[in-house]
Amino acid sequence: MRKKIYAALLGLTTVGAFALSAGGASSHGYTDLPISRQKLCANGTVANCGNIQWEPQSVEGPKGFPASGPADGQICSGNHGEFGQLNSARQPNGSAWPTTKVTGGQSYTFRWQFTARHSTTDFRYYVTKNGWNESQPLTRAALNTTPFLTVPYSGQPPATLSHSGTLPTGKSGHHVILAVWTIADTANAFYACSDVTF
Repeated sequence: MRKKIYAALLGLTTVGAFALSAGGASSHGYTDLPISRQKLCANGTVANCGNIQWEPQSVEGPKGFPASGPADGQICSGNHGEFGQLNSARQPNGSAWPTTKVTGGQSYTFRWQFTARHSTTDFRYYVTKNGWNESQPLTRAALNTTPFLTVPYSGQPPATLSHSGTLPTGKSGHHVILAVWTIADTANAFYACSDVTF
């Protein structure tokens, strides 16, 4: 009897895993350079993040940013309520989000981790304005809505995990870099917020 139950459970597990790999999950990428909030949650640096700790690649929301896309205050979570911890100005324990040190005017290599590659329109990178309110969730008003770096892909899947660009000048202190990976053949994009110190 135990062998039959075990075989049935194994069969269900296999079917479930196949369904996820065949498109049942639509979760596929996040930045780890500069390290994103979802990666900090997934690797245990930041605790009590909720579901995002198991799904850092799942911050997928409507594309078209900044004209459309996630609502203000929900940008870092891609409009996903279950990933709301990412929108908070502070990590769940009340401390500031850890930051990556960067230098304005210098070349920086942005790196993504993909669990699936998609036909891609482009990658775009935005940064907060000087004087932005870092005690509030991220909004369009807090961002320079012209990307400081755009990497076009013309509908092709990303060939590499990384690409380089020049960081903006005239920045100091804590800022957020918003990375947006726009998918060509769906209505969605992937979003990643990284806290940096210039």
